[in-house]
Amino acid sequence: MFGNFQQAQLRLEIEATAAQIAESILHPAAWRHWIGPQRFSQPLPDRLTTGTVYTSWLGPLEIEHRVQWATDRSLCLVLAGAIDGYHERHWGDGWVQSSVAGVSVLPLRLGHVTSLWRLKTHLERQEHPSHPNAA
Repeated sequence: MFGNFQQAQLRLEIEATAAQIAESILHPAAWRHWIGPQRFSQPLPDRLTTGTVYTSWLGPLEIEHRVQWATDRSLCLVLAGAIDGYHERHWGDGWVQSSVAGVSVLPLRLGHVTSLWRLKTHLERQEHPSHPNAA
């Protein structure tokens, strides 16, 4: 694998319940609202479970995602390809904590922050549907 070892950890307060956060993270149908420019292999399951494997592409770069574990409050993905490493998320009522580490040419820290910010924005728009930018 080419690239540098990178890691990032971030915890955000989010105006959402643990169930709302789980819905957005564990259910691929919800990803289109916040996950960004990636394309995903099809078909994706209704819900991520331990052992699920899927592929995503960011432009020409391919990343294999293998779900090491998935619970109602956490998710761990082992990544291979354009990112060799892992991505772990934990959440509860009002917060989400995420860490990513791996070797990649991609700017993992930038992608990590952007992804969490998009998740936060999506969930808070759901919580406040009268917001002028709510979807």
